[in-house]
Amino acid sequence: MFFGKKSPDDVRAKALRSVAPSPLRDYLAAALPDPRTPAEELQLLAVDIETTGLHPRNDHVLSVGFVPVDGLAIDLSGARRFVINAGVDVGQSAAIHGLTDDQIASGSRLDDVVPEILAALRGRVLLAHYTDIEERFISAACERLYGSRMPVARVDTLELHRRLIVGWGESPMRLALRLWSARSRYGLPVYKAHEALVDALACAELYLAQVAEMNQHGPVTFKRLQS
Repeated sequence: MFFGKKSPDDVRAKALRSVAPSPLRDYLAAALPDPRTPAEELQLLAVDIETTGLHPRNDHVLSVGFVPVDGLAIDLSGARRFVINAGVDVGQSAAIHGLTDDQIASGSRLDDVVPEILAALRGRVLLAHYTDIEERFISAACERLYGSRMPVARVDTLELHRRLIVGWGESPMRLALRLWSARSRYGLPVYKAHEALVDALACAELYLAQVAEMNQHGPVTFKRLQS
């Protein structure tokens, strides 16, 4: 037992005690799933964020897309997409995400979108392909708005893919771990990349394919899926 290491529940409880009434506090008040929860019952939110770069301190969120995953089903009725008015020119990043300055200028304020993300994420696990990006940017926004970062439970389809194709402790080619390369392993359709909602849906589909493969080697629980 590592006495110096706090559990996710402890981290959330500490944050809950220190956060004023806000969408973040409402999010923190919802319990995390039990680690023994089977994949068939696990509630997740597949999230994708398009940004001007990789560092929340210097870069900006340009669009957000998310879709709920209820057990082994994707709930398209809960899918949402937001273009964010970041107050900056998109610059060279436009070549990746395709968003124009005019689209950004007419978008929503991130301050108004963060509560939507937190409400959708209540009681759910964050699902993304390389969850560090989504967690960093959402947490940074929460810290700015509410004075505290966002403790989160997460499942990472990139990490699951790495485990499935090479096992623990290996370093496969970076290209092979990209979302679209991972999807090709299961014959999943090719979508336009770097559109936030499309990428969130693509991640959710990949997750379900990965769970089906993992089920061949024993029951899949939240603990087994966690990053």
